Amino acid sequence: MSDLLEFGKTILKNQPFSALLGTELDVFEPGNAVLTLQVREELKQQHGFVHGGVVSYLADNALTYAGGSVLGDSVTSEYKINYLRPAIGEKLVARATVLSSGKNQAVCQCSVFVLGEGGERTVAVAQGTINKVEPKSGS
Repeated sequence: MSDLLEFGKTILKNQPFSALLGTELDVFEPGNAVLTLQVREELKQQHGFVHGGVVSYLADNALTYAGGSVLGDSVTSEYKINYLRPAIGEKLVARATVLSSGKNQAVCQCSVFVLGEGGERTVAVAQGTINKVEPKSGS
């Protein structure tokens, strides 16, 4: 396993919300990130599919991981998500890539899929701007 992937997994373990949901980091390499999440009843809404907030969280985190892979410590500045169909299945997979990056900012794209009996289906697409976190100066 690469040092970058190990580093990314350590960061994920230190995100209380990600740990609560059980998110896993499968790929973390320059320009790419893949996060996965097992679908559980607690993550569904009243119609029986995964809550949009969970899908959005996974896309947001994958976008930030992709951007962070080229920028270093980063946060999401903004993002937009389009839901394409209900997330019904066993596992969510968010695959994010860097479209363009500079010294302090990256624009990234993410597709969120659900895996189930019917194979892999795209449930959402997102695009966002990721900004490098500047170290705090002496306090």
